[in-house]
Amino acid sequence: MITARQSRAARALLGWTQETLADKAQVSLTALKRLESESGLEVYETTRDQVRRALEHAGILLLSTDKGEGVLRLHEPGSSSPRR
Repeated sequence: MITARQSRAARALLGWTQETLADKAQVSLTALKRLESESGLEVYETTRDQVRRALEHAGILLLSTDKGEGVLRLHEPGSSSPRR
């Protein structure tokens, strides 16, 4: 599951606006804003999944451990090799 903070951090790594991510994930801007909100608004699991898939497609790895969550950018969009 993707968290609000992971979504915002991933967008920052990619240089994407909320509008860009919503378009690439094929979700409404309102749905994305709800996902990225810290106020605990309900978000459909399908929305979270579509956002996660769009970010992963762009080279983002979502991390979740017992110490917390994070994001890692593996490669440039469209590239198959890691960014150095």
